[in-house]
Amino acid sequence: MSALQENALFQQSAFIAGQWVNADDQDRVIVTNPATDEEIGSIPNMGQAEAQHAIECAYDALQSWKALTAQERADLLLLWHKLTLEHANELAQIMTIEQGKPLAEALGEVKYAASFIQWFAEEGKRVYGDVIPTTNAGQRFLVTKEPVGVVAAITPWNFPLAMITRKAAPALAAGCTIVIKPANETPYCALAIAKLAEKAGIPAGVINVVTGKSEAIGSVFTTHEKVKKLTFTGSTPVGRLLMQQCAPTIKKLALELGGNAPLIVFEDADLDKAVQGAMLAKYRNAGQTCVCANRIYVHKNIYAAFTEKFVAAVQALKIGNGLDAGVQIGPLINEKAVLKAEKLIDEACSKGAKIACGGQRHALGHSFFEPTILTNVDQSMEIVSEEIFGPVAPLIGFETDEEVIEQANATIYGLAAYIYTENISRIFKVSEQLEYGMVGMNSTAISNEVVPFGGVKQSGIGREGSKYGLEEFMTIKYLCLAV
Repeated sequence: MSALQENALFQQSAFIAGQWVNADDQDRVIVTNPATDEEIGSIPNMGQAEAQHAIECAYDALQSWKALTAQERADLLLLWHKLTLEHANELAQIMTIEQGKPLAEALGEVKYAASFIQWFAEEGKRVYGDVIPTTNAGQRFLVTKEPVGVVAAITPWNFPLAMITRKAAPALAAGCTIVIKPANETPYCALAIAKLAEKAGIPAGVINVVTGKSEAIGSVFTTHEKVKKLTFTGSTPVGRLLMQQCAPTIKKLALELGGNAPLIVFEDADLDKAVQGAMLAKYRNAGQTCVCANRIYVHKNIYAAFTEKFVAAVQALKIGNGLDAGVQIGPLINEKAVLKAEKLIDEACSKGAKIACGGQRHALGHSFFEPTILTNVDQSMEIVSEEIFGPVAPLIGFETDEEVIEQANATIYGLAAYIYTENISRIFKVSEQLEYGMVGMNSTAISNEVVPFGGVKQSGIGREGSKYGLEEFMTIKYLCLAV
């Protein structure tokens, strides 16, 4: 706690209309460190009234913000980007203490978060319209693009900084203003990046951060007439609910929801590369990402060899407090996450799965869990159909391409998938048949600010990052001119 008290970016107030404010009733929510269960600090426990006020302030700031030229907005965003990188160590410290991920991963996320600010600052200057050839000599047809308006964003705890900038940067670059509701588990990254936006000179009301009662604030976001777009990263059940709540006001939606990513290792794969890719895809952020390899399918002819190499790599991982040197796996976010991992392992083992390594709470206590590999897993087990969100890797054998493609697609989710093969024909055929919005081929490092991130089926709507991510925050206007 004392370390954060000395951190200049550590803010324990919400940010509305350029002011650092408390809840109207002064109520607070305690925030704890998942690695120690110690209190970090507290945040305002705001509700509907404060959310409504923040939306009104964002609306008041909208006209002047969108009236700026794209270059003027870009200049402010680029200064925000510069300050983010200059304060990378402070941001990473906050992230590790409130979220638990190792400091090296936190620093990586800070740079990743900053990349979205830089990308969209530049991309905002390349918003082009169209001139449509007329069908009537007395008319001219033009198409322009305009900011959608006030944006409401609800962000998760697993990437508490990058999910802020991946939404806020394109919104601001497009000329929108935004109200952000960060997860109560990890509010301090959102407040810190808002502090840097303030320092960069982004005008009051353009960025607002409200903390507190998730359901109360969310209900205002989804029903307020002045909110024209809702962007949410989180679970599929919550995404469904938000979509229903937005229906009466017909808001534009961007939903980045759950995943159940398959990683398929074909018989001709480079085993060392496949193991390395599986380690990154499964155990980054202790398995708490929506694009984690949730199911690892391995051809039966290489199943034993892959398992041996994979187990050796997992057993070499260093688990501990993310602030400690050399730590590669931090704690899960809370006790609920630990209980879910235990439940899925127990159910799988009751149906015949075997624990190759790990499988239980770590000796460090708190919400630490041993990195785990399960073998002899099949499609009937809950661990295959549910999003794990923990450091548990189920290995499933297969024999034919047709069989594994059918099994990989047998899910309501369609976010990310990964394949490892040295056969270029198979790369094309399999990637085309996988029902996913993103496919990594001999790579699991697929996230980047310049590419469109998003899924199909019940993994969401819309795309984040890339030129397509900017278009999500704009509307098209057709102009007809008589001449």
